[in-house]
Amino acid sequence: MENLVLFNNPHFIIDMMYARSNNMSGQPVYEQIGYGNHAYMHKDMAAALEKIVPILAEKKLKMRICDAYRPPLAHQKLLEIIPFNGFFAATPERSNHCHGTAIDICLTDENGNNLLYPTEIDAYEKRFQEQVCRGDFSEFQKHLIKARHDYMEASAEAIENRNFLKSLMESHGFESIMHEWWHYNLTGWQGYPLIEWKK
Repeated sequence: MENLVLFNNPHFIIDMMYARSNNMSGQPVYEQIGYGNHAYMHKDMAAALEKIVPILAEKKLKMRICDAYRPPLAHQKLLEIIPFNGFFAATPERSNHCHGTAIDICLTDENGNNLLYPTEIDAYEKRFQEQVCRGDFSEFQKHLIKARHDYMEASAEAIENRNFLKSLMESHGFESIMHEWWHYNLTGWQGYPLIEWKK
């Protein structure tokens, strides 16, 4: 696992959503493969995140990390549970999470309460999770529109928080993607290889 480091910092809350069952798969996939609630990532990603700490401290905020490096085995399991085209990258090789160069995040207050956003991370809601795992994607597809950076029908507070997070990340070496407000790639991710997980 060359270049993969375990990220820990008091300004960040490690809350890997696939280590618990309240995620779109409905299963604690990371626990099932022995990975657990750990935020591993490429060392370059960790260094970029550390540079955000002064701003978090100044604004009395924390950052919740809900996904970082994703073992390819976990990605394969998630694809099997949710065969919804486009929700997960089609292969581990195409997922930046499996390269250690992507994170799913939101900002919280000092007590760990998430700021308001247009959706939860991964657009998670239990009713959608149950529908999706039954193979019914129709309502969830409509809901996913709210996850886009150009979705403007949310509250002013939610949009402001989404825009601030985007500005914060893009000014510190990260790239956003249009259809997921919570997902950020490390700039230059194209040059990083897939990393296999070994316990």
